[in-house]
Amino acid sequence: MKLSVSLHAAIPGKSLTTEQKLRMAAELGYSAVEFWAWWEEDVEAVAKTAAASGLEIASVCTRFVSLVDPSAREQYLEGIAESIEAARRLGCRYLISQTGNAIPGVSREEQTASLIEGLQAAGKLLEGTDITLIVEPLNILVDHPGYFLVHADEAADIIRRVDCPQVKLVYDVYHQQVSEGNLIPTIRKHMDTIAYFHIADHPGRHEPGTGEIHYTNVLQAIRDEGYNGYVGLEYFPQGEPDAALKKVLEEYGAFND
Repeated sequence: MKLSVSLHAAIPGKSLTTEQKLRMAAELGYSAVEFWAWWEEDVEAVAKTAAASGLEIASVCTRFVSLVDPSAREQYLEGIAESIEAARRLGCRYLISQTGNAIPGVSREEQTASLIEGLQAAGKLLEGTDITLIVEPLNILVDHPGYFLVHADEAADIIRRVDCPQVKLVYDVYHQQVSEGNLIPTIRKHMDTIAYFHIADHPGRHEPGTGEIHYTNVLQAIRDEGYNGYVGLEYFPQGEPDAALKKVLEEYGAFND
């Protein structure tokens, strides 16, 4: 597996440009990075700096459009098409999609059907590319009240029903610890649907090693499942970003292949 630095979480704030954050990640010994809103960046400049720094762009987000609202379907798919083109320019193979918030007064079954249909349509746009769309369950207790997709069992069931090899899950260990815990058994149960991981500790969403999650065991379990993809460091550091990134690499560098 490969640890990927979230440029907008692990190196927060605007005191550094994205290009400076890229160089920082490389100088600290990382070889992969990710960021959120590609449309807020100079994609060509990011791609050029990443290449010069020997960095892979592991993932970026799609535009934030509801998947559970059928009336937003066209807008969502337009965002997917734009994001595919941005990913090609960045040499990025993973697009992170959120589902949007639950719609009051509409049954969960109807919203789930819209979500599945939207992902199947997105899957068709991904055909012929090497890009995978990864859907992210989030917690509603701390960070994202009202969000639609929360629990891993439901998320995995949806991915299986979508039945597209280029539509999978990102399993965010922090969010799932907040939502339901039972991390290692759940990961093992649904590994066939997971194509990407995010990590942060709980409480506080700070760097691994600051909270209650035993990340050595969690990462070893992920490795034991044969996973060799990206693990995104999507945490907010307690102190200086460079010091936190150094500490993470010292403590978990054995998992950074």
